[in-house]
Amino acid sequence: MIFAANFKTNHTRASTLVYCEQLEQQISDNQSDKFYIFPPSTALFSHCGKITIGAQNAYPAANGAFTGEIGLEQLEEFGIKTILIGHSERRQLLKESAEDIAKKFEFYKSQNFEIIYCIGEPLEVREQGNDAVLAYLAEQFNGIDINYEKLIFAYEPIWAIGTGKSATNHEIATTHQALRALSQKPLLYGGSVNIDNIKEISMIKNVDGVLVGSASLNAANFAALITAAK
Repeated sequence: MIFAANFKTNHTRASTLVYCEQLEQQISDNQSDKFYIFPPSTALFSHCGKITIGAQNAYPAANGAFTGEIGLEQLEEFGIKTILIGHSERRQLLKESAEDIAKKFEFYKSQNFEIIYCIGEPLEVREQGNDAVLAYLAEQFNGIDINYEKLIFAYEPIWAIGTGKSATNHEIATTHQALRALSQKPLLYGGSVNIDNIKEISMIKNVDGVLVGSASLNAANFAALITAAK
């Protein structure tokens, strides 16, 4: 399985270093699994252990006059070659358009990055039924090479992110089955994944891993979640 932790605007470089040291000690026997940590940009650092460090966001340029952003040059300093793209919080709160996201995807694809591409629907779309959900998700593939070799999808229903309310197992299974028909790339589920629901979620067909938010902020808790999934 793939276990990815999105710290969002939490942790410092010092606390992230401690976190990774603690988590490395807990996951040494899980040789078949993959582990990703996405700290804030100020907490990025080089890491050579079992955990892959990735960027939550970066501008689609090597460098330049882009106030408040980081680009390829800053990521290369730490050997970062993995990035999250399309997270709903950037789409909704920071108003990233489909065009912005496609440009970012194309740039980091050209740099041979591993891309975890996030898709998800708001509650009003989910309430319209499965067909509406799938049509909404399909639009988020516009301009995206869904056959890119280093692509991982993360399905995160927006209404389940940080709310404590996860999608039902049936909703997850149905959506992941439809996404699998579009692409054979790994499919992660995200949206209030925690110690209580991880085992059932991990057993759903076409769920290849999880993208975890608040439940990943403590290394011991994240390690326990990983153990529970097994």
